[in-house]
Amino acid sequence: MERLNLTNRRSMVLIASRCYYYHSRSYELVGRLEELDYSAAQDLLVSAIRKAPQNAAIGFKQALHKLNTVAELLLGDQPDRSIFRQANFKVALGPYFQITQAIHAGDLGRFKEVLQVNGAQFSADKTYTLILRLRHNVIKTGVRRISLSYSGISLASIAENLQLDSTKDAEYIMAKAIRDGAIDAIINHEQGHVTTKETLDLYLTREPFDQFHQHTRFCLGVHNQAVKTMRYSPKQ
Repeated sequence: MERLNLTNRRSMVLIASRCYYYHSRSYELVGRLEELDYSAAQDLLVSAIRKAPQNAAIGFKQALHKLNTVAELLLGDQPDRSIFRQANFKVALGPYFQITQAIHAGDLGRFKEVLQVNGAQFSADKTYTLILRLRHNVIKTGVRRISLSYSGISLASIAENLQLDSTKDAEYIMAKAIRDGAIDAIINHEQGHVTTKETLDLYLTREPFDQFHQHTRFCLGVHNQAVKTMRYSPKQ
């Protein structure tokens, strides 16, 4: 990979695309679960997508977009919906679009249903174990929606809304969300009740900084890739 990064020859583009793809898959195989590795793997996938042939290797590009969609979801990002509408990807990425919708809605029941119906396809795509990790993202989105919709709600109602097995699970999830800073709330353990605090101004949180950092990193990556693939005319 180090030699590949220093190579700008156009004849290496197709080989580079596959190298970036398999390198990104290695992040899962070696068991690196930290968010930093998701980000690094996603960067490799984006590079592979850019270097993939435009009018050929449809199956390979479908595999790239499947894995890239899951990587984006694991990072908490929303995939570009225009990808799901493209003729070459609409059917192949259909189950992944359903997963994206379930996460966006915070609907754990829908997530389980899509996973059950399309489990064989995800296994064939070798993305099943990665998609299982997205359950946390579904719950996290659901918790945020609840905190925005209710000023006060019982743990039993939370368990029902999130389709959890018990109020103990709801209590643990809400406590973790509060500790992680996902929501601003107080749990009354004796009464089994959660009271959410008034939502602060978004611009007083880290969210704008994190989004700006993410977009800046992406733009710098595009710039660096463009410089590497640029061909200069020979000196006269």
